[in-house]
Amino acid sequence: MFIHIGEGNVVKSDEVIAIIDCDLISSSSITEEMVFNRRKEKQVVETEEYEPKAMIITEEAIYFSPLSVATLKKRGNMQTTLNKLDDFSDEMESTLDE
Repeated sequence: MFIHIGEGNVVKSDEVIAIIDCDLISSSSITEEMVFNRRKEKQVVETEEYEPKAMIITEEAIYFSPLSVATLKKRGNMQTTLNKLDDFSDEMESTLDE
């Protein structure tokens, strides 16, 4: 499943390592250093029009998103909900076939 993280950017949900509120980035020197190093390696995708609210970390890149952590979490959990619906529909089909 993919998660739309804003501004036309999409990441695979199974590649997401962490989603961090941007207000917390400056509270950790380790996080700041990680972002600095990834910027040097050109592995950071910045938001262009809006103030970033969340940072999405994957193995390949760091993405800054104008969407909140809560919104991104809901979008990530949507796959779980869809999987449950798919599982339920499979059960319903087998019941109807009997």
